[in-house]
Amino acid sequence: MRILVNGAWRETEALELSAALQELGYGEAVVATAVNGEFVAAAVRPCTRLAEGDRVEVLAPMQGG
Repeated sequence: MRILVNGAWRETEALELSAALQELGYGEAVVATAVNGEFVAAAVRPCTRLAEGDRVEVLAPMQGG
């Protein structure tokens, strides 16, 4: 299926957000996620189903001062 990840269309076989993150190369990285504008906590990613055309945002923590 096609999903929009950080503004770019990507093909994925994954049905859940956690599997999509693995497939997209995020592995065990500490990231924040949202699907269709709604925050998705790490604990519920394995049961968060994706659908064709979903908008997924993946944000890595930033350091600075």
